[in-house]
Amino acid sequence: MKTIGIITDSHSSITQEEAKQLGIMVLPMPFTIEEKNYYEGISLTRQEFLEKLHSGAIVSTSQPAPTEVMALWDRALEEYEKVLYIPISSGLSGSYATAMIMAQEEPYAGRILVVDSGRVSALLHRMVLDARELIEEGYCAEDIREILEESRDKMVIYIGVQTLENLKRGGRITPAAAALGTVLNIKPVLQFDVGTLDVFKKCRGFAKTKKTMLEAMRHDLQTRFQEWYNRGEIYLLAASSAPFEETKEWVKEIQEAFPDLDVLCDALSMGVSCHIGYGGLGIGCSCRPKRR
Repeated sequence: MKTIGIITDSHSSITQEEAKQLGIMVLPMPFTIEEKNYYEGISLTRQEFLEKLHSGAIVSTSQPAPTEVMALWDRALEEYEKVLYIPISSGLSGSYATAMIMAQEEPYAGRILVVDSGRVSALLHRMVLDARELIEEGYCAEDIREILEESRDKMVIYIGVQTLENLKRGGRITPAAAALGTVLNIKPVLQFDVGTLDVFKKCRGFAKTKKTMLEAMRHDLQTRFQEWYNRGEIYLLAASSAPFEETKEWVKEIQEAFPDLDVLCDALSMGVSCHIGYGGLGIGCSCRPKRR
């Protein structure tokens, strides 16, 4: 039996195919489109989802059933002595709280270690990769959980939004603000910090939105993340709910702005995209967790 396994959920933007390559498991998150239920990466392709999102379909997310979570845990425990379960941030979903309760019961107590990631999308993806590296370096599961949770706030992501409709549906802006913003061509930049997603800046036009995100990222690398940046311990991230060509052009802009850094680009998970809307683009970074 192997020592430590990893499970995350599809809010990490890790596909089922990539999960197989990484040797991890991904719990597909449920969501609803026009009152029909789907599972991310299982019953709907990315292209089909974007088409529905672009058409203005009503999309909502929900938590997986406890039985679905436990079924995946049971599979993992047949192969591993202990499992790190790294779900979406507790500040964005009740998945973490539910998992913590279940993990205290037999046969999971002491074998399923739930990590409060504080993250979502590309940031959660990066944390999963950090966990793999720590396993390879010989850390025990308990220490890995502590290291990951201690480093969870060493990150940020900015997301530019092209449509205000989804923010209105999610209650982040009022219908009146959405209507006025649409008339004025307002394309806000959202900022994700540990467990929160808030408006960072309101911009006129999406070109200004992208410029604002690049400037904000540059400022962060020169200030609060400078220590990691100078040591070469910073991971640059990109995220998108836009079509391939727009995403490709955005990554090119990021690479030109930060030529000394590699870029990990993810499609925003379907669960995140339904709050952001079609055509969203993001840039962020994550710091390498401090070793002991």
